[in-house]
Amino acid sequence: MELLLPHLGLIIWTLLAFIIVFFILKKYAWKPILTGLNQREANIAASIATAEKVKLEMAQLKNENEALLASAREERALMLKEAKEIKDKMINTAKDEAKIQASKIIADAHASIENQKMAAIIDLKNQLGNMVVEVSEKILRRELSNKAEQENYIKQLTNDVKLN
Repeated sequence: MELLLPHLGLIIWTLLAFIIVFFILKKYAWKPILTGLNQREANIAASIATAEKVKLEMAQLKNENEALLASAREERALMLKEAKEIKDKMINTAKDEAKIQASKIIADAHASIENQKMAAIIDLKNQLGNMVVEVSEKILRRELSNKAEQENYIKQLTNDVKLN
């Protein structure tokens, strides 16, 4: 049991060692330890404040980003609408121009056909007139005494005439 009960001398020497260590720690180590703890506490508080500030900035940036996305979507929709209107306008303009060109081509074709038809009729009249003049000339040049011979000659000339 003696081992469990401390002696008075042991208590005094232990108390004396404790007091010396306490004063040495108080004089040399206590202020640096407290200063280090205070600095750490200040750093932690500053870090928390910075984190809160960054969190608020991130929320603000997120809201701005969403606003920009919404604005971009609206602008894209507007651009698509304008592009569709321009496309429709261009298609309608092209159709109208094509109709006008087709009408002009058809009118020119009709005029050309009519001109060629008239030229062919005039040419045919000229050829027919020339043939009549030639036949008449040949009939008049030939001196025929009877009418039957004259009719045979006219039939022969008409058979000889080649129509184009």
